[in-house]
Amino acid sequence: AVERARQAADEIERRSGERLQLAPEALAAALGEGERLGTAEELERSWRRLAQERDGMGAVNLRAESEAGEIERRLAAMIAERADLEAAIARLRHGIAELDREGRQRLKAAFEEIDGHFQRLFTRLFGGHARLKLSAGDDPLEAGLEIEASPSGKRLQALSLLSGGEQALTAIALTFALFLTNPSPLCVLDEVDASLDDANVERFCDLLDEFARPGRIRFLIITHHRMTMARMDRLFGVTMGEAGVSQLVSVDMARAERLYARRETS
Repeated sequence: AVERARQAADEIERRSGERLQLAPEALAAALGEGERLGTAEELERSWRRLAQERDGMGAVNLRAESEAGEIERRLAAMIAERADLEAAIARLRHGIAELDREGRQRLKAAFEEIDGHFQRLFTRLFGGHARLKLSAGDDPLEAGLEIEASPSGKRLQALSLLSGGEQALTAIALTFALFLTNPSPLCVLDEVDASLDDANVERFCDLLDEFARPGRIRFLIITHHRMTMARMDRLFGVTMGEAGVSQLVSVDMARAERLYARRETS
Protein backbone atom coordinates (compact mmCIF):
# COMPACT_ATOMS: atom_id res chain seq x y z
CA ALA A 1 0.00 0.00 0.00
CA VAL A 2 2.84 2.35 0.84
CA GLU A 3 4.49 1.52 -2.45
CA ARG A 4 1.29 2.19 -4.36
CA ALA A 5 0.82 5.49 -2.53
CA ARG A 6 4.41 6.44 -3.37
CA GLN A 7 3.83 5.60 -7.03
CA ALA A 8 0.62 7.63 -7.04
CA ALA A 9 2.48 10.58 -5.49
CA ASP A 10 5.18 10.30 -8.15
CA GLU A 11 2.54 10.25 -10.88
CA ILE A 12 0.88 13.34 -9.41
CA GLU A 13 4.24 15.09 -9.25
CA ARG A 14 4.94 14.15 -12.88
CA ARG A 15 1.57 15.40 -14.09
CA SER A 16 1.97 18.57 -12.07
CA GLY A 17 5.30 19.19 -13.70
CA GLU A 18 3.93 18.55 -17.18
CA ARG A 19 0.74 20.57 -16.89
CA LEU A 20 1.66 23.32 -14.46
CA GLN A 21 5.43 23.46 -14.82
CA LEU A 22 5.57 23.46 -11.02
CA ALA A 23 6.53 20.92 -8.38
CA PRO A 24 3.91 20.19 -5.71
CA GLU A 25 5.92 22.12 -3.13
CA ALA A 26 6.19 25.15 -5.42
CA LEU A 27 2.46 24.90 -6.16
CA ALA A 28 1.63 25.00 -2.50
CA ALA A 29 3.86 28.05 -2.05
CA ALA A 30 2.23 29.76 -5.04
CA LEU A 31 -1.25 29.19 -3.65
CA GLY A 32 -0.40 30.79 -0.39
CA GLU A 33 -1.08 29.73 3.13
CA GLY A 34 -4.64 28.94 4.11
CA GLU A 35 -5.96 28.72 0.57
CA ARG A 36 -8.02 25.59 -0.02
CA LEU A 37 -7.31 23.58 -3.12
CA GLY A 38 -10.67 21.88 -3.17
CA THR A 39 -11.54 18.30 -3.74
CA ALA A 40 -10.15 16.17 -6.52
CA GLU A 41 -13.45 16.30 -8.40
CA GLU A 42 -13.59 20.10 -8.18
CA LEU A 43 -10.01 20.40 -9.36
CA GLU A 44 -10.69 18.00 -12.22
CA ARG A 45 -13.74 19.98 -13.36
CA SER A 46 -11.80 23.23 -13.10
CA TRP A 47 -8.94 21.74 -15.08
CA ARG A 48 -11.24 20.50 -17.81
CA ARG A 49 -12.91 23.91 -18.06
CA LEU A 50 -9.61 25.71 -18.31
CA ALA A 51 -8.36 23.18 -20.86
CA GLN A 52 -11.45 23.79 -23.01
CA GLU A 53 -10.90 27.54 -22.79
CA ARG A 54 -7.29 27.06 -23.79
CA ASP A 55 -8.23 24.84 -26.72
CA GLY A 56 -10.85 27.37 -27.77
CA MET A 57 -8.12 29.97 -28.23
CA GLY A 58 -6.86 28.00 -31.21
CA ALA A 59 -3.40 27.06 -32.24
CA VAL A 60 -0.44 29.09 -31.10
CA ASN A 61 0.68 31.61 -33.74
CA LEU A 62 4.44 31.40 -33.84
CA ARG A 63 4.59 34.62 -35.93
CA ALA A 64 2.46 36.60 -33.50
CA GLU A 65 5.39 38.68 -32.25
CA SER A 66 6.59 39.65 -35.73
CA GLU A 67 3.01 40.35 -36.85
CA ALA A 68 2.48 42.49 -33.76
CA GLY A 69 5.62 44.46 -34.65
CA GLU A 70 4.39 44.95 -38.23
CA ILE A 71 1.00 46.14 -36.97
CA GLU A 72 2.69 48.55 -34.58
CA ARG A 73 4.77 49.99 -37.45
CA ARG A 74 1.67 50.38 -39.62
CA LEU A 75 -0.18 51.99 -36.72
CA ALA A 76 2.68 54.45 -36.21
CA ALA A 77 2.62 55.32 -39.94
CA MET A 78 -1.16 55.82 -39.84
CA ILE A 79 -0.85 58.03 -36.77
CA ALA A 80 1.79 60.12 -38.56
CA GLU A 81 -0.45 60.39 -41.65
CA ARG A 82 -3.38 61.42 -39.49
CA ALA A 83 -1.24 64.12 -37.91
CA ASP A 84 -0.26 65.36 -41.39
CA LEU A 85 -3.92 65.40 -42.45
CA GLU A 86 -4.94 67.29 -39.34
CA ALA A 87 -2.19 69.83 -39.99
CA ALA A 88 -3.30 70.17 -43.64
CA ILE A 89 -6.92 70.64 -42.55
CA ALA A 90 -5.84 73.31 -40.10
CA ARG A 91 -3.89 75.09 -42.86
CA LEU A 92 -6.87 74.88 -45.22
CA ARG A 93 -9.21 76.24 -42.59
CA HIS A 94 -6.82 79.08 -41.91
CA GLY A 95 -6.56 79.80 -45.64
CA ILE A 96 -10.36 79.73 -46.01
CA ALA A 97 -10.71 82.10 -43.08
CA GLU A 98 -8.17 84.47 -44.66
CA LEU A 99 -9.98 84.30 -48.02
CA ASP A 100 -13.32 84.96 -46.33
CA ARG A 101 -11.87 87.92 -44.47
CA GLU A 102 -10.31 89.41 -47.60
CA GLY A 103 -13.45 88.63 -49.60
CA ARG A 104 -15.62 90.46 -47.08
CA GLN A 105 -13.34 93.48 -47.16
CA ARG A 106 -13.18 93.63 -50.95
CA LEU A 107 -16.90 92.97 -51.35
CA LYS A 108 -17.75 95.68 -48.85
CA ALA A 109 -15.46 98.18 -50.61
CA ALA A 110 -16.86 97.26 -54.05
CA PHE A 111 -20.43 97.43 -52.75
CA GLU A 112 -19.92 100.90 -51.33
CA GLU A 113 -18.36 102.10 -54.60
CA ILE A 114 -21.12 100.59 -56.74
CA ASP A 115 -23.78 102.00 -54.44
CA GLY A 116 -22.29 105.49 -54.79
CA HIS A 117 -22.27 105.28 -58.61
CA PHE A 118 -25.77 103.79 -58.63
CA GLN A 119 -27.24 106.57 -56.50
CA ARG A 120 -25.66 109.23 -58.71
CA LEU A 121 -26.78 107.62 -61.98
CA PHE A 122 -30.28 106.92 -60.69
CA THR A 123 -30.68 110.56 -59.65
CA ARG A 124 -29.53 111.64 -63.10
CA LEU A 125 -31.96 109.32 -64.90
CA PHE A 126 -34.96 109.68 -62.59
CA GLY A 127 -34.42 112.80 -60.58
CA GLY A 128 -35.20 110.83 -57.40
CA HIS A 129 -32.91 108.76 -55.26
CA ALA A 130 -32.13 105.06 -54.71
CA ARG A 131 -29.77 102.86 -52.77
CA LEU A 132 -28.42 99.33 -52.60
CA LYS A 133 -28.74 97.36 -49.39
CA LEU A 134 -27.38 94.02 -48.20
CA SER A 135 -29.98 91.77 -46.62
CA ALA A 136 -30.32 88.46 -44.76
CA GLY A 137 -27.52 88.62 -42.20
CA ASP A 138 -24.45 90.54 -41.23
CA ASP A 139 -22.07 88.45 -43.35
CA PRO A 140 -21.75 90.16 -46.76
CA LEU A 141 -20.68 86.86 -48.36
CA GLU A 142 -24.00 85.28 -47.39
CA ALA A 143 -26.23 88.35 -47.72
CA GLY A 144 -28.62 89.07 -50.55
CA LEU A 145 -28.92 92.33 -52.47
CA GLU A 146 -31.93 94.61 -52.25
CA ILE A 147 -32.59 97.65 -54.43
CA GLU A 148 -34.69 100.43 -52.97
CA ALA A 149 -35.72 103.11 -55.46
CA SER A 150 -37.68 106.33 -55.19
CA PRO A 151 -38.34 107.99 -58.55
CA SER A 152 -39.11 111.69 -58.45
CA GLY A 153 -42.42 112.25 -56.69
CA LYS A 154 -42.65 108.72 -55.22
CA ARG A 155 -41.76 107.29 -51.85
CA LEU A 156 -38.91 104.83 -51.34
CA GLN A 157 -40.03 101.32 -52.24
CA ALA A 158 -38.80 97.96 -53.44
CA LEU A 159 -37.82 97.48 -57.07
CA SER A 160 -40.66 95.00 -57.67
CA LEU A 161 -43.23 97.73 -56.99
CA LEU A 162 -41.98 99.99 -59.79
CA SER A 163 -43.38 100.06 -63.31
CA GLY A 164 -41.67 98.27 -66.18
CA GLY A 165 -40.00 101.43 -67.47
CA GLU A 166 -38.83 102.42 -64.01
CA GLN A 167 -37.42 98.96 -63.44
CA ALA A 168 -35.61 99.14 -66.79
CA LEU A 169 -34.04 102.50 -65.95
CA THR A 170 -33.05 101.23 -62.50
CA ALA A 171 -31.39 98.19 -64.08
CA ILE A 172 -29.60 100.48 -66.56
CA ALA A 173 -28.34 102.64 -63.70
CA LEU A 174 -27.06 99.54 -61.86
CA THR A 175 -25.39 98.19 -65.03
CA PHE A 176 -23.51 101.43 -65.62
CA ALA A 177 -22.61 101.63 -61.93
CA LEU A 178 -20.91 98.25 -62.35
CA PHE A 179 -19.16 99.57 -65.46
CA LEU A 180 -17.81 102.55 -63.58
CA THR A 181 -16.48 100.25 -60.85
CA ASN A 182 -14.95 97.68 -63.23
CA PRO A 183 -14.87 99.02 -66.80
CA SER A 184 -15.08 96.68 -69.78
CA PRO A 185 -14.06 97.49 -73.37
CA LEU A 186 -17.34 96.17 -74.82
CA CYS A 187 -20.92 96.31 -73.61
CA VAL A 188 -23.90 94.59 -75.31
CA LEU A 189 -27.39 95.87 -74.45
CA ASP A 190 -30.34 93.96 -75.83
CA GLU A 191 -33.68 95.83 -76.04
CA VAL A 192 -33.08 97.72 -72.80
CA ASP A 193 -35.07 100.67 -74.15
CA ALA A 194 -38.12 98.64 -75.17
CA SER A 195 -40.20 99.68 -72.16
CA LEU A 196 -39.01 103.32 -72.02
CA ASP A 197 -40.92 106.34 -73.23
CA ASP A 198 -39.31 108.94 -75.51
CA ALA A 199 -38.14 111.19 -72.67
CA ASN A 200 -36.41 108.32 -70.85
CA VAL A 201 -34.91 107.04 -74.12
CA GLU A 202 -33.37 110.48 -74.55
CA ARG A 203 -31.84 110.28 -71.05
CA PHE A 204 -30.59 106.78 -71.80
CA CYS A 205 -28.92 107.88 -75.03
CA ASP A 206 -27.31 110.87 -73.29
CA LEU A 207 -25.84 108.45 -70.76
CA LEU A 208 -24.51 106.23 -73.55
CA ASP A 209 -22.86 109.23 -75.20
CA GLU A 210 -21.17 110.18 -71.94
CA PHE A 211 -19.73 106.69 -71.45
CA ALA A 212 -18.72 106.20 -75.10
CA ARG A 213 -17.20 109.65 -75.64
CA PRO A 214 -13.71 108.87 -74.20
CA GLY A 215 -13.51 105.91 -76.59
CA ARG A 216 -12.71 103.39 -73.87
CA ILE A 217 -16.04 101.55 -74.12
CA ARG A 218 -17.84 100.43 -77.27
CA PHE A 219 -21.55 99.75 -77.04
CA LEU A 220 -23.45 97.28 -79.18
CA ILE A 221 -27.14 98.14 -78.88
CA ILE A 222 -29.85 95.80 -80.11
CA THR A 223 -32.97 97.95 -80.47
CA HIS A 224 -36.05 98.74 -82.51
CA HIS A 225 -36.54 102.24 -81.09
CA ARG A 226 -36.16 104.97 -83.70
CA MET A 227 -34.71 107.52 -81.25
CA THR A 228 -32.02 105.13 -80.09
CA MET A 229 -31.09 104.22 -83.67
CA ALA A 230 -30.89 107.90 -84.59
CA ARG A 231 -28.30 108.49 -81.83
CA MET A 232 -25.98 105.63 -82.83
CA ASP A 233 -22.73 106.08 -84.80
CA ARG A 234 -23.33 103.10 -87.07
CA LEU A 235 -26.37 100.96 -87.85
CA PHE A 236 -26.40 97.30 -88.83
CA GLY A 237 -29.63 95.76 -89.99
CA VAL A 238 -31.40 93.42 -92.35
CA THR A 239 -33.49 94.64 -95.24
CA MET A 240 -35.51 92.85 -97.88
CA GLY A 241 -35.06 94.60 -101.25
CA GLU A 242 -36.82 91.79 -103.05
CA ALA A 243 -39.41 89.37 -101.81
CA GLY A 244 -37.71 86.52 -99.99
CA VAL A 245 -34.22 88.01 -100.37
CA SER A 246 -32.61 89.38 -97.19
CA GLN A 247 -29.59 91.63 -97.23
CA LEU A 248 -27.33 92.93 -94.47
CA VAL A 249 -27.01 96.70 -94.40
CA SER A 250 -24.45 98.88 -92.62
CA VAL A 251 -24.92 102.64 -92.36
CA ASP A 252 -22.37 105.15 -91.04
CA MET A 253 -24.66 107.75 -89.49
CA ALA A 254 -22.07 110.56 -89.46
CA ARG A 255 -21.29 110.03 -93.14
CA ALA A 256 -24.99 109.79 -93.95
CA GLU A 257 -25.59 113.14 -92.22
CA ARG A 258 -22.77 114.76 -94.19
CA LEU A 259 -24.15 113.39 -97.46
CA TYR A 260 -27.64 114.58 -96.58
CA ALA A 261 -26.36 118.07 -95.65
CA ARG A 262 -24.38 118.27 -98.88
CA ARG A 263 -27.41 117.31 -100.91
CA GLU A 264 -29.55 119.90 -99.12
CA THR A 265 -27.04 122.69 -99.75
CA SER A 266 -26.71 121.72 -103.38
